[in-house]
Amino acid sequence: MSDTPANVLVEIHTHALAGMLNVPRHFARWAAVAADEDYPDADLSEELFRTCLVDGNEALRALWSRHLTAWDFAEDPQWALAIPARTDERRTAVYDRLRFGSDLRKALDAAVPVAKIPGPTVITRDFTPWYTSERAAARSFYWTSYEQKLRAKGWSDAAIASLDEASRAVVERLTDPEQPMARQAKGLVVGYVQSGKTANFTGVTAKAIDAGYRLVIVLGGTLNLLRAQTQRRLDMELIGQENILRGADITDLDSLVGVDYVGDDADWDEFVQHGARPSVLGAFDIERLTTRDNDYKSLAQGIRALEFEKREPTRPLHDPANLHHAAARILVVKKNKSVLTKLVKDLKQIHGLLGELPALIIDDESDQASVNTLDPKKWEQGSTERTAINGLLSQLLKLLPRAQYVGYTATPFANVFVDPGDDDDIFPSDFLISLPRPSGYMGAQDFHDLDSSIPRDERTHANSQEKAHIRDIYESTGDRLQEAMDAFVLSGALKLYRADHGVDDGPFRHHTMLAHQSVRKDDHADLALRINSMWHQAGYSSAAGHERLAALWASDFAAVSDARASDLPAPASYEELRPYVSAARQRIGSGGQPVIVVNGDSDRYFDQLNLDFDRTPHVWKILVGGTKLSRGFTVEGLTITYYRRTTQQADTLMQMGRWFGFRPGYRDLVRLYIGREEPFGRNRYADLYEAYEAICRDEETFREQLAQYAVGVDGQPQITPMQVPPLVAQHLPWIRPSARNKMFNAELVEIRSPGRPIEPASYPENNAALKRNTERWRSLLDSLNAVPATFTNPPDDSSSLTRTFEALTGTISHSDLVSVLSQLEWERPGHFDPHLTYLSQLDGTLAKVDDWLLISPRLAASKRIEARVLGSLPLSLVRRTRQAGKTSFGRIASVEHRTAAQRLIDAARSSAEAQPGGSTGIGATTGVALLYPVVEGDSHSDVQAVVRNGSADPSKIVMAFTLIPPASAVSADRRLVRFRAKSSRYASAATIASVS
Repeated sequence: MSDTPANVLVEIHTHALAGMLNVPRHFARWAAVAADEDYPDADLSEELFRTCLVDGNEALRALWSRHLTAWDFAEDPQWALAIPARTDERRTAVYDRLRFGSDLRKALDAAVPVAKIPGPTVITRDFTPWYTSERAAARSFYWTSYEQKLRAKGWSDAAIASLDEASRAVVERLTDPEQPMARQAKGLVVGYVQSGKTANFTGVTAKAIDAGYRLVIVLGGTLNLLRAQTQRRLDMELIGQENILRGADITDLDSLVGVDYVGDDADWDEFVQHGARPSVLGAFDIERLTTRDNDYKSLAQGIRALEFEKREPTRPLHDPANLHHAAARILVVKKNKSVLTKLVKDLKQIHGLLGELPALIIDDESDQASVNTLDPKKWEQGSTERTAINGLLSQLLKLLPRAQYVGYTATPFANVFVDPGDDDDIFPSDFLISLPRPSGYMGAQDFHDLDSSIPRDERTHANSQEKAHIRDIYESTGDRLQEAMDAFVLSGALKLYRADHGVDDGPFRHHTMLAHQSVRKDDHADLALRINSMWHQAGYSSAAGHERLAALWASDFAAVSDARASDLPAPASYEELRPYVSAARQRIGSGGQPVIVVNGDSDRYFDQLNLDFDRTPHVWKILVGGTKLSRGFTVEGLTITYYRRTTQQADTLMQMGRWFGFRPGYRDLVRLYIGREEPFGRNRYADLYEAYEAICRDEETFREQLAQYAVGVDGQPQITPMQVPPLVAQHLPWIRPSARNKMFNAELVEIRSPGRPIEPASYPENNAALKRNTERWRSLLDSLNAVPATFTNPPDDSSSLTRTFEALTGTISHSDLVSVLSQLEWERPGHFDPHLTYLSQLDGTLAKVDDWLLISPRLAASKRIEARVLGSLPLSLVRRTRQAGKTSFGRIASVEHRTAAQRLIDAARSSAEAQPGGSTGIGATTGVALLYPVVEGDSHSDVQAVVRNGSADPSKIVMAFTLIPPASAVSADRRLVRFRAKSSRYASAATIASVS
């Protein structure tokens, strides 16, 4: 046994890794150098290293976790060119450079698994690289401090590395703050609702000021409550105690006059501590021009607050000799007309300096208030009229020629895409970055069974998100409001139980329920009064109340927690939980008022609510409200949501999804009570759960497209930010340039989908057009064989069962299929054109496809309605519905059918002839076409109604399809998308004058 203590080994490894300067090198040599002077006899063998890891030496594991993760995430490092980040291949390259043996590699892989998580998707135009790893490392005071803070908060190495990568992707696309020529860059960062966008822009701010940006303006919401949340977050995690105190003696009360947080914020000790004023430590100070309680009013010290002392007076501020010795200024301001007007007015008084000042404007929730929403039809001829906030933003950008603008939003279809041709506006002309879904985040995939192949009658709390978290509200169920309130009390009791049995109670500090039923304030008051009355009549301390709670615990919470959180402590019976129910009831009802209405428009209103999650020790309340609860306002501890509000706006509906977010230690307790048949207009009803699912599918499809097209071809981007608007228009046809005399210059002309599904959805609504389309498909139906083929899907992640289905099949030539596709009519003209352009070239022009396997699936016998279509063999009719408020259907092909088709294509990719299950195999130049005679309707009887004497009415049939071309159907350059400039003279312009 080695006599080298573990702490000595950790010290040697620390010095050796530090000496490598962020590049993996021959470790044994560097360790020998590190040990030479102080520990010449230390055991540096791989065997001791491996033994320490296997024995669980946490200090050694943490050290190597930081370094291995950093190397796993490194972007295109010289030592691993062309080896993708976050892969086994990258880790192998690291080990090879370290010269580690196989046993040590296995031990390190077990101790620090490769974090195979996606990186950010970056759509960018060409930029001049300046933010090199050397430059970032040379000046990293505030980023290093922020990284240490996140580590202290419990962030994993992978999460920090992911944030490092994503924030770097933003900063490197800003303009070099030291460069002589002034240039503005504008970008957009797209996250998920309540997914930690603030962490990203805090990281961006840290790196930007380290690099030389000296004025940072953060637009933080439309209410002071939201602005103060952002200010406090930046103060706590980035700016730090020393910059807040500005030399004041914390023991001298007189010197603390006007200093926030000290003495009235319980978390003051958690604020970052740099050890001394940063300027004393060789860095630079940060001066706050706003505080927690005070938005921007005017420059506190007059214009002098923005006067920068230059070490070299004859050189401009952006010269490195001056820039890196000047303090940075940070403002967190509301998107408020009077506030921004004062800021613009003060800046106008500073003349020459603004042209030298590298500035960064961060716009949180950039699609709220910031965008110009005035109707261009009402503008005066030749002028651009702006809304108040948009106009002030435009003035800020003109006053600060070195300002960079970065917007943050959770809705990728935000209307910041609407006006790309307005140079004075905030269109993200330089970059668009889509952040990956963070680890631990509860989003759409955690509330919807997206693409689940498990039959509905086989879904359980363990394999179905809907079964675990969704509680439907139908007319037949009653409003379930009492049950939702009971669930709130029970989930609170379970949190207290867990905290009392060793679970970290930090995430349980706040416990909230959100009731969102209407946008009208009168309705809020009525609902709050009703909930308040129900609370006092609920009998939570009576036998009847406990009996009701015990039944809900047994039927719902106990079963879900057993299936989803078996590793967490759980009561064996309701009686064991009962004391915690009493404690939860007391917390919720404290002050005699369990309900808080959140619907005011003024800061004064919110100041009276006592709803500051940062400064209030425990918020255990039921919140009733509307719009103010749906945008930027983070409802901490949200566990139960009662949602019944309808809206026609997709981005508005998405922002209502406050139930998305991080739920550490209580994911299994989260419940969404949601309306499934809410009145909507005249004689219409909306299924809000289905509406959310449709929006989530649209957004995920768009994000997937961005990820596909972000891959460069021959060193050039396939798609630039200027070409995103016409791509968005493929999803939302109402997206147009705002000016009536403009049109998009970029036209999407081709989408290539080798080995990937093509599933158009905008089929005609007109019966005559449907009949014509059905007639066009008729000739291909003769290729179907009368004897059905059987397809088999083996057990996979979605189901442990083997699944089979039957289908009529036949082979059709590529030319015959393209001939039919080119004649089809669509509800949205041109909807299918980019796909058709691609398919038409698979005759050998781009690639060669010989034929297609046509598959007409048959439904299960118990659900099957068959009918002839214009005299064809009997085909199995399927029922589908169009998405609410759209002409498009949702998913056409069933998951099982698409899985089988994809397996055929994937198998043919690696084999000239493959037969993955069933009797049907295809070659490498054969595609698969799933064809469905679709009947639009809501019930089985709607399908039956279109059949007469065994034949379907062709004017009531939508011949819908999903195509999967062979994986070989792509050009040599692997390009997946192609645009055309309508005016080649202005190839880089987003919009051009429309042709009359």
